[in-house]
Amino acid sequence: MRQSQKTWTIAGAVVIACVALAVSRPAALQQRTLPEDPVATFSILGFDPESGELGGAVQSRVFSVGNGVLWAEAGVGAAATQAIVDVSYGPQALELLRKGLKPADIVKQIWDRDPDRGLRNQPWPKAGRQFAVMNPAGETAAFTGPGADAWAGDKQGQFCTAQGNILAGPAVVEGMVKAFETTKGRLAFRLLAALEAGQAAGGDKRGMQSAAMLIVKKDGGVWLHNDVVLRLQVDDHTEPITELRRLVQKRFPRG
Repeated sequence: MRQSQKTWTIAGAVVIACVALAVSRPAALQQRTLPEDPVATFSILGFDPESGELGGAVQSRVFSVGNGVLWAEAGVGAAATQAIVDVSYGPQALELLRKGLKPADIVKQIWDRDPDRGLRNQPWPKAGRQFAVMNPAGETAAFTGPGADAWAGDKQGQFCTAQGNILAGPAVVEGMVKAFETTKGRLAFRLLAALEAGQAAGGDKRGMQSAAMLIVKKDGGVWLHNDVVLRLQVDDHTEPITELRRLVQKRFPRG
């Protein structure tokens, strides 16, 4: 029996706990027949301290990746949940953010209390989950389970966290963080630049199909009492990131 690690990556620190595993991935994951495809994807959460906008963007080789990956609430924070997805991680994260918990504590608490239920009477193992959390100050934490399909990992930057699985390699998340940090302008265009950089580095090894973006700010929407700046989904497209850019530019033609 050898030791593998599960790692919570936190902006500025890394918390590591050892998990006994017979091989590099849990046996349940090695031999699994899953009822649904994992959400093989790359995503980024970001915050703009100047505008106060907060949110995320995602791209994947699955249909309608925006259906359950991105979560955000103005004045509360944001979350992304992917890979062997438990969609409840999103609302759980927002609930704990409302209580004032730190992203690192939220990530650990949600994963630790996951009962590891199956999906449609088949395994849907929590060791394959990947998720990230950001609070309204832009502090982040992310978790990539030891069973997430390779390459899988995450990287944090200033006011952002990028994460992905079934990727071409670590250059995907590294390029996303660099693009976010160096791109000027409003948050939507910085998130777009991150997706484009991730795709340029190889992106999802299986290709492209869908993309989504969610950005919030208190009263930042176009109507009264609307905190949603943008909620966009490209569900099925040969060039989903290009189409997402077209939609963002239609909403913000002056950049």
